Amino acid sequence: MTHQNPGQSPREPYQPSRRDLLRPAEYVGGAAIAAIFVGVVVLVVTRDWVLTLIGTGGVFIVVLMVLALLQMALKPDAFEQAELAESTGHGAGPAAPATPAPAAGDAGVGGDAPADGSAPGDDEPTGPSR
Repeated sequence: MTHQNPGQSPREPYQPSRRDLLRPAEYVGGAAIAAIFVGVVVLVVTRDWVLTLIGTGGVFIVVLMVLALLQMALKPDAFEQAELAESTGHGAGPAAPATPAPAAGDAGVGGDAPADGSAPGDDEPTGPSR
């Protein structure tokens, strides 16, 4: 299943939009702007070129890493999930569980619950003991 941009014929493979292609450049550009700002501030305050270069490089790397981590934290939308599934050859939905979950009344059947009816972790009595 291929996804098309509006105005693209069904037989052509998916071509990312210009915005999708330029997104990495936006992140690098934003990190560069923040680094240059910090570099100018450090240079004006200290007038030390070595400290300015260290600060500029450090801020560039930190901002770029933070932007990349924030991008990874975003949940992809349905279109991106379908595109990822198409490129890897897997289904777009989540994987089905290997074993079905037991029903509410099936707790004693599988031997998971204790025979006396108490739940696991119930070490303290619930009422006064006589």
